[in-house]
Amino acid sequence: MSSTRTQVYLTEEQRRKVDQLADAAGVTMAVIIRRALDEYLTDDADATTALAATFGVAPGADAPSRDEWQRV
Repeated sequence: MSSTRTQVYLTEEQRRKVDQLADAAGVTMAVIIRRALDEYLTDDADATTALAATFGVAPGADAPSRDEWQRV
């Protein structure tokens, strides 16, 4: 695998969370970030996949009546 060096700025909270994940997995911060990017950049991520993965997660949720929708 050929790699290029890239510098990014993380918030303190992002850095803390990445460090925690890296420590827990026993890998470097770079590995965690590459894995996250690979997941984010997958070609199969689409609305259908997201909808299928979340369908029914809030069965008690109420949808407002169409009469309550704001018309523009």
